[in-house]
Amino acid sequence: MEVTTNPIFDDVSIAFTSKSDRQLRKAYWLFTLMGKGWLVAIGKFFVKLGFALHLPISKIIYWTVYDQFCGGVTIKDSQGTIDELASHGIGTILDYSVEGAKNEKGFDKTMNEVLRTIDRAANDDNLPFCVFKPSGVSLGKIFTKIQAGKELTEKEKAIHQRDKERIEKICKAAYDNNVRVLIDAEESWLQDPIDEIVYQMMEKYNKETAIIYNTYQMYRADMFDNLKKAHKRALEKGYYIGAKLVRGAYMEKEADRAEEMGYPNPIQISKERTDIDYNSALEYCVENLERIYVFNGTHNQYSNYFLAYMMDKHGIKPNDSRISFAQLYGMSDNISFNLADKGYNVAKYVPYGPVKAVMPYLFRRAEENTSVAGQSSREFSMIKEEMQRRREERKKS
Repeated sequence: MEVTTNPIFDDVSIAFTSKSDRQLRKAYWLFTLMGKGWLVAIGKFFVKLGFALHLPISKIIYWTVYDQFCGGVTIKDSQGTIDELASHGIGTILDYSVEGAKNEKGFDKTMNEVLRTIDRAANDDNLPFCVFKPSGVSLGKIFTKIQAGKELTEKEKAIHQRDKERIEKICKAAYDNNVRVLIDAEESWLQDPIDEIVYQMMEKYNKETAIIYNTYQMYRADMFDNLKKAHKRALEKGYYIGAKLVRGAYMEKEADRAEEMGYPNPIQISKERTDIDYNSALEYCVENLERIYVFNGTHNQYSNYFLAYMMDKHGIKPNDSRISFAQLYGMSDNISFNLADKGYNVAKYVPYGPVKAVMPYLFRRAEENTSVAGQSSREFSMIKEEMQRRREERKKS
C-alpha cells in the first residue's frame, strides 16, 4: 500500500531539543566530515595506524565520533545518556558493541555482559529491550557447517552445545526478569540454524507475550516468506512472535560470497524491491498483532511514517506495547524525537564499551553515513536548519 507522507519528521526544534548549541556545532562538524567518503577512508586508516603505534588518540575519538554514537564505556557510564533520552520519552537499548570474541572465554565474557544489561533493564521502563548478536556468544563456523548439511565432529558437537546453552541462558534471564531481548541477524549462510534455536526459545519463553525477538533482514529476497512461515509456526505451536524488522547489514558480503561460490545472490534485485517487502512486512505484522509483536528498526522516514499510518488506520494507540520504533543513537533524531513527542514507543540503540574495542562499530557508522543515500546530507541539512532557527530565535529575543 502506497501512502503519501506528511511533515511528521520535519520539526527540527523537537528533533534536536536535547542538544545544546555546542553539541549541535560538533554534530554539524562530524556529519560534514562523514559526508566525504575519501576523508572517512583516510581517517579510518590513520586511526588504525594510531592504535598500532600506541599514539594517544583515544581521547580525540572519545570526544568526537564516540560521543556522537556511543553512550559510555560501561553500563554505569551510560546512565547520563539513559536519563537524557528518558526525559524526552525515548527508551535506551544498551548494546555491548565490543566485537571479535573467537573462543569460549570471549563468548562467556560477552554473555555475562549481556546478562548485566538484562539485570540493569529489569523493572526499568527506560530500558525496554536488551540485545545480543549470536556470533558474539557462539562459534559462527559451526552454524555454517550445520546449514551446509555437514556432520559435526564430536568436538564440534560439544562446542555447539555450549553455544546453545549460552543463548538459552540469556533468553531465560530475559524471561525471568520480564525483559524483551532482540537477537540480531547474521549472514545468510549461517542464519538458518540460528533461526531454529531462536524459534525454540520463542516456543519456550513466548507463551504469554513476546520476550524473544528474531531479526528479519528484508534485503534478503526470501525474508518476507520466512516471516510468514515463522508466524504460521507460532500459530500452530501456540506462542508469540517477536519480529524485529531491518533492511540489513551484510549486502556486499552476501553478493561477493554468492559470486565466489557460484550460488544465487540471496539479496533483493533492487532497493525498491527491499522497500516494498519491508513495508509489506510492517503491514503484515500490524494485521496480525494477535500473535506478532513488531520492532521497526529503521532510519527510513517513509517506513516509520507508514507504520504510524497503519496503526492509525487500524485504531491502534501510539503507545500499544506490541509496536516499537527504534533508531541508532546519534542518528535520525528527527524521527526518534518527533515520534516520541507524539506518544509512540521509541528507543535508541545505545552502544557502549571501551573506545578502542568499539572502533569497528564506529567505522561502520561513519561508512554507513557516507554510503546510505542522502544520510549524511539529510542529517547535516537538518542540523544546519536547527542552528539557523536558534540564531533567529535569539535575534527575536
